[in-house]
Amino acid sequence: MDVFMIALAIMAQGMVGIFVVIIIISLVVALMGWIGANTGKKDEKK
Repeated sequence: MDVFMIALAIMAQGMVGIFVVIIIISLVVALMGWIGANTGKKDEKK
């Protein structure tokens, strides 16, 4: 039972890590898209 709990804890940490990475990547992509939409298009029009 202890081995199962340890494996479950490791899996939980891995899931949290993956979840955090996905959130960070999505935030970076959203930020890049927002900056690109606000600055890139205006610069191109000028």
